[in-house]
Amino acid sequence: MNLKNKNIILTGASSGIGFELAKKIAAEKCNLALLSRRIEIIEKSALSLSNTGSHVIAVKCDISNKDEVTEAFNYVKKSFGSIDAAILDSGTSSLISANEFNSDAAKQMFDVNVMGMVYCIEALLPDFIKNRSGLIVGVSSLADGRGFPRSGVYCASKAAASIFLESMRSELKKYNIKVLTVKPGFVKTPMTAKNNFIMPFLMNPDKAASIILSGIKKEKRIIQFPLPTVLGAKIMRLLPNPIFEYIAARVNQ
Repeated sequence: MNLKNKNIILTGASSGIGFELAKKIAAEKCNLALLSRRIEIIEKSALSLSNTGSHVIAVKCDISNKDEVTEAFNYVKKSFGSIDAAILDSGTSSLISANEFNSDAAKQMFDVNVMGMVYCIEALLPDFIKNRSGLIVGVSSLADGRGFPRSGVYCASKAAASIFLESMRSELKKYNIKVLTVKPGFVKTPMTAKNNFIMPFLMNPDKAASIILSGIKKEKRIIQFPLPTVLGAKIMRLLPNPIFEYIAARVNQ
């Protein structure tokens, strides 16, 4: 995948991995639309990236709102003429303990992490299928494999995102539409800054963005990192339920 001269949408561009991806993608000499609820931040980013040789625009969009997604994607299509690729990086998380269980927080996570991705892909598919081309990159997580204490809703939302992307990848292959799934481990972002537990192999967002961009260029079906966390997640998946539950309970004490 050569990103030069491509028309690209990047959601979640205001901070963390998305912010770093914006800088790296802009260096590819493309047309790049930055989407975020925080328009003032991405407007500054778009201005700062204006000297990269790319055409960068900022578009306000809350991806948990279907109408805003439709409006934003239509605006980008009108501005660029078409959309060649979408990197769906928006995400949210929060720890919800059993003693303070909050369905509103749970709904917000699913609205952003799952439905936001669904709305974006819905906006892309008609043109992608018609043109028999397109690239969809969805950011999930290595937390999609087991339900960890206090993170059950987050893990469930990422599991849903991963399975949804897997289904889309299989179905859209006949239309020459490529679907890539990104599964990071712990990355140092405002989202993980809220965590009050040990995060092994915590990675700098600049390095994470480099790995993701490299994987996109290689069109890797699954882009997952770092390796120790990938291996740890695979081991966790294979553990018998009683052993996993024992370990998870001990860690949560």
